[in-house]
Amino acid sequence: MRTVTVNASTTYNVLIENGILTSAGKHIKELFPNARACIITDDTVNELYSSTLESSLSNESINFIKYVFPHGESSKSADTFISILEFLAENRITKSDVVIALGGGVVGDISGFCSGVYLRGMKFVQIPTTLLSAVDSSVGGKTAINLAAGKNLAGIFHQPALVICDPKTLDTLPKEIFEDGCAEVIKYGIINDAELFKMLKDGIHNNVETIIERCIKNKAEIVQQDEFDTGIRQLLNLGHTTGHAIEICSSLSVSHGQAVAIGICIATKIAVSMGICPASDLDEVISLLEKEGLPTKSPFDAKALASVATADKKREGAKINFVLPYGIGNCKTFAVEVSELEKFIEKGL
Repeated sequence: MRTVTVNASTTYNVLIENGILTSAGKHIKELFPNARACIITDDTVNELYSSTLESSLSNESINFIKYVFPHGESSKSADTFISILEFLAENRITKSDVVIALGGGVVGDISGFCSGVYLRGMKFVQIPTTLLSAVDSSVGGKTAINLAAGKNLAGIFHQPALVICDPKTLDTLPKEIFEDGCAEVIKYGIINDAELFKMLKDGIHNNVETIIERCIKNKAEIVQQDEFDTGIRQLLNLGHTTGHAIEICSSLSVSHGQAVAIGICIATKIAVSMGICPASDLDEVISLLEKEGLPTKSPFDAKALASVATADKKREGAKINFVLPYGIGNCKTFAVEVSELEKFIEKGL
């Protein structure tokens, strides 16, 4: 079993092992010997993996309840959020109990948000079942729901008590959902790990357990330096400013991973146009994204993207922070005047 320890405001372990879902109850029991559990999942993951988790909890005599909501980004909403809180209250879940998020990024984000505000905060465990959630959203404590104006506009920082990552759950992912996660994996290589980027050229499927561990280690190092996203952690937003705008402009028909892939290309093209990133690196980025089946061109123009991006949570007054590559493995933040945003994005289209 591979273990990555995250030393944030809460210190916790990320456990990575093929088949670990069958023993999840044992690891949860060690941390919460007398707790009841509330499993939160979506209808797709419920059919695939809830029975395995439930058997594991039962084997450890852990009593549990379960809340299931429809899969998809549209469920990451205020309505679902309130419904889960009411479910926790109706079932008399207490601060000594534990929430278990079983699923992808939507499940993890909304479960973490609910556990962070219910009773002013209770413990929760992340069990990611997608590549995207395994390498990114399950670690670091960012939790949120979407509002009509944009992605992740309501949320809190709330670190998990434990992350249990079973790479075997990725075997049942549809091709396009696995590809979504590839965008976030490639992002880590571009941000600060040129060796990882080089490794990815051999194929992400071929060495997924090692890649997950390396991505989590990269994220843990950044989160430990800047848990609350005021400095270096903003580098993890590479591709996300325009990516989130693409998602909103498409009414969420463009997935998060696809949008981030396009956003990475936009950022890299901007950096090349400014003379701070080699054009050859742009070619490598586009080649790797396309190899993993990801799009590299925006279906929306700069005016549409800029209009949505001005509502993004990365905006600070009259400026908005972009992350630009200065080369593969070296990214920096760049503040853009909101009044210049449309022209700035145009450089990347």
